[in-house]
Amino acid sequence: MQKAIPRPESPALISLSEVKSELLSCSKTKARARGLLAKYHYLGDVQAVGEQLFYAMVDSRGDWLGVLVFCAASRRLRARDQWIAWSEEQRRRRLPLVVNNCRFLLLPHKTFPNLGSRSLRLTLDRLSADWQERYGHPVVLVETFVDPEQFSGTVYSANGWQELGTTDGFGRVRRDFYVQHNKPKRLFARELCKNARRSLQAEKLKPALLMVEAKTHPRSTQSPSEIRSLVEHLKRMPDYRKHIGIYPLWSLVAISLLAHLCGAPRGQKELAKFAKGLSQGQRRALGIRLQSNGYPPPSQPTFCRMMKHLSADALEKIFL
Repeated sequence: MQKAIPRPESPALISLSEVKSELLSCSKTKARARGLLAKYHYLGDVQAVGEQLFYAMVDSRGDWLGVLVFCAASRRLRARDQWIAWSEEQRRRRLPLVVNNCRFLLLPHKTFPNLGSRSLRLTLDRLSADWQERYGHPVVLVETFVDPEQFSGTVYSANGWQELGTTDGFGRVRRDFYVQHNKPKRLFARELCKNARRSLQAEKLKPALLMVEAKTHPRSTQSPSEIRSLVEHLKRMPDYRKHIGIYPLWSLVAISLLAHLCGAPRGQKELAKFAKGLSQGQRRALGIRLQSNGYPPPSQPTFCRMMKHLSADALEKIFL
């Protein structure tokens, strides 16, 4: 007698209590998740930026029911930043405490009622601890975008997310590059711990969150007018070069002084990185010569040559 082949379990027969959220840690499972996103998600695969975690929703037999992806938060969101009420500098230093739910997929042939709410709750319950283990710091707030032409956002609202407003209609295509698509999305956010919003806007972070600010590179907060005032004093310094190119000597010395004022490291490599973080307005005030791509930051070899030829006596005379 031929043995009957068991039929696949119907989604309707799967209990919500059997559903689990599993962190994907190997390249094989992440590739599988990306394949499912490419096939079933209306946005396709995700090119997550910076820190990121992939999750799979599984049943009691280990079969996948869905995929969730979290990545670095958007650098600037007017509605979010106004809701948190943090300063520009706080946003820069504390943004790693916020993450973005950039993909949420329930497999269309395996979904059933309340699976979406269950999946979100299970994943958010473990998200901060998983982030701490993977990247050395927790997260306290999660954001997401909902396309009003595709979805109503009910699953987020039912899970305690708060709608903050709409985006300005720009999309990220690279880490620091955005393009306008004129399709604003609804913005939702949810605190992962009590008083997370208050913590993000506080004058000082709680001890458990301080490591995030410690990892943030120092940045010059001097305005262009303040930088121009500093540069005027340094213009008396004689340049060791007969032909001055893009970077006058006093511009390079001024960058070193700005790094000193904000506590940034001042090795050749570190100064080049620090200069790259200066705004175009700050670089213009430093006296960097205008090029086709704006006011470019000096490279490591440029600072190396400066340190080799800089006259300590001349510099001391100007300071005195």
